[in-house]
Amino acid sequence: MAVWRKLWSRNLMAASLLVCILLHTMDVHARPANMSASKDKLPASKDENEILPPDHLNGVKMEMDGHLNKDFHQEVFLGKEMEEFDEDSEPRRNRKKLIDIFTKVDFNKDRSVSAKEMQRWIMEKTEEHFQEAMKENKNSFRAVDPDGDGHVTWDEYRVKFLASKGFNEKEIAEKIKNNEDLKLDEETQEVLESLKDRWFQADNPPADQLLNEQEFLSFLHPEHSRGMLKYMVKEIVRDLDQDGDKKLTLSEFISLPVGTVENQQAQDIDDDWVRERKKEFEEVIDSDRDGIVTMEELEEYMDPMNEHNALNEAKQMIAVADENQNHNLELDEILKYSEYFTGSKLMDYARNVHEEF
Repeated sequence: MAVWRKLWSRNLMAASLLVCILLHTMDVHARPANMSASKDKLPASKDENEILPPDHLNGVKMEMDGHLNKDFHQEVFLGKEMEEFDEDSEPRRNRKKLIDIFTKVDFNKDRSVSAKEMQRWIMEKTEEHFQEAMKENKNSFRAVDPDGDGHVTWDEYRVKFLASKGFNEKEIAEKIKNNEDLKLDEETQEVLESLKDRWFQADNPPADQLLNEQEFLSFLHPEHSRGMLKYMVKEIVRDLDQDGDKKLTLSEFISLPVGTVENQQAQDIDDDWVRERKKEFEEVIDSDRDGIVTMEELEEYMDPMNEHNALNEAKQMIAVADENQNHNLELDEILKYSEYFTGSKLMDYARNVHEEF
């Protein structure tokens, strides 16, 4: 696994698994972590979150660390309205919002949603995530470009990053200027080296070792750049590829982390995680069904603006709730399967559906 993601995510993964076991609310999408590797860690600061590439990318099927995005269906169905469907929200209010969404997806107003209509909607919602990322990037870029010259050097970014980690900004800037030893701990140094590699990957040719605002967007959000999407895919394949052939077999894709958890509930989580990975590998990612996933196949799978993928996703989403098997989605079906589409389960979903519609 890429160094900076491994070091910073392993503690959160371990803690999440422990909570799942204690509360008996297992998330079948979670990948179990090696409990023995966990250690206490403070949450990331606001400044750090603004300038550090995120693990999670809205509207992308796979996380930066190779996990499947368990919220993908909701992200591409709800777009920027996703946070409004809170588990604590009043069910009747959520039902009305879902009915409103249905009427928007139903472009030809025939009271059913076809795969083409759902595909169109998915592309619109994905574009919303793109626009939101671009908006956030403007603020992030200003944070690392204090002189406002429209370009950021690696040293400028390095100073801001280390300042977000608690180092004295002026002292670090002076040491870098004088080429002095920064005396960083091993973990921070490894994170910086990994970020530096990513930084230069985002530097479009002709390389000048400076990032403008668009290149900085690619640095934080590789889904916005074909070149950085390729880089992201290479990183994921490198993390999972056990024999070094730059391809993924099913066994490599579903392999569990080093270490085991010893109780039955944790084993059940393992089993569910493997089952879901196997299904995604065989039915979606491995497009030619030859048992091997190439970098090209993984890149196509992860490209959020791939219209063919959006159509396949639309068909899959409809199939989940298509109880009458007409290959379309009716209002009562989407309300009944609201938890799949919104993450919020509606009570008495069918009550007054026709009146409200």
